[in-house]
Amino acid sequence: MKKRRSVALLIETSNEYARGLLRGIMAYIREHDPWSIHLPEQGRGDAPPRWLAGWHGDGIIARIENERIARAVVRVGVPTVDVSAARLVPGIPWVETDDEAFAQAAAEHLIERGFRQFGFCGDPRFNWSKWRRRHFERFVVQAGGTCHVYESTIDSDNQAPSSHEHRRLLAWVRQLPKPTGVLACYDIRAQQLLDICREADIAVPEEVAVIGCDNDEVLCNLAAPPLSSVIPNTHGSGYRAASLLDRMMNGESIGETACLMPPFGIATRQSTDVLAIDDPEVAGAVRFIREHACDGINVADLLSAVPLTRRVLESRFRRILGFTPHEMIAKTRTDRVKQLLTETDLPMPTIAERAGFRHVEYMSTAFKNRTGLSPQQYRAKTRE
Repeated sequence: MKKRRSVALLIETSNEYARGLLRGIMAYIREHDPWSIHLPEQGRGDAPPRWLAGWHGDGIIARIENERIARAVVRVGVPTVDVSAARLVPGIPWVETDDEAFAQAAAEHLIERGFRQFGFCGDPRFNWSKWRRRHFERFVVQAGGTCHVYESTIDSDNQAPSSHEHRRLLAWVRQLPKPTGVLACYDIRAQQLLDICREADIAVPEEVAVIGCDNDEVLCNLAAPPLSSVIPNTHGSGYRAASLLDRMMNGESIGETACLMPPFGIATRQSTDVLAIDDPEVAGAVRFIREHACDGINVADLLSAVPLTRRVLESRFRRILGFTPHEMIAKTRTDRVKQLLTETDLPMPTIAERAGFRHVEYMSTAFKNRTGLSPQQYRAKTRE
């Protein structure tokens, strides 16, 4: 009989991102040969389990978040895949979020709502926070905006802010120009930012709109107001990590391969549900597009709802938002197609209908023009 491989998963179960990784790993195992899994109960950054020192297994998938875990994994000496951005063990493959794509999604989400002032609330202990900040700043500056940065000094993960940290964050929020759209490096920071805004009597989202990362649905929906967040493809990340480990355990040399997973999109909730646009006609047009883009509308339909000529409307759109009404309609439909391709198994004709396209062929052409991939290729890529 074929020997079942023994695999250690050094992944915490204390947050939704890590649990998503575990679900992706589980999906891979179900589709391939079963593994004997060793999963300790631990939090993020905890010391490696004692049994690992004498363990004789076949492979490891680990969140290598500190030097203790790095040393323990290296000592075991088996094929290992890293699912952390800390990069503490060179020479092994790693699977992480595509932080440039995360920052771009958040920036576009806020820009589309008319913001020209932006903020980033980060945590310099983590590479993914540093990368998200750098890319977010670049995107908002390219769009003609200004970015105000706050970096946390909290010493341990998930810790409530100290009194000093609390005062710093409160002062930063109060001095922000209003209105401002803020990206927090992950949902816990965003929740803390919402608490600060409530204490300072700052209206969310009218004065400060807040978007987080990781879409921890429990945390986001418990926040006041409910928190918008970038949706990671944790299932795909876990699946990809398991696939890489399987190949390594079969003798394939992978090396220091980086697999960066783009997000699915934005889960829009009340914390960013606002239009920060002073021009009432443009604000009305944007609202109409959001509500009806997937009903098959065109710019002529938009003009029937807005008392402006096409030339004037396009001029104001370009000046305020940086793109035309037609481009916003096309992007809204494309985002809907992406969502349906990644979250459902619906056939292409149904997706075309639900995204406002009359024919599958037209949807495929428009989608490829905007993304560089056909809908079938995009679906396959997100499910690799």
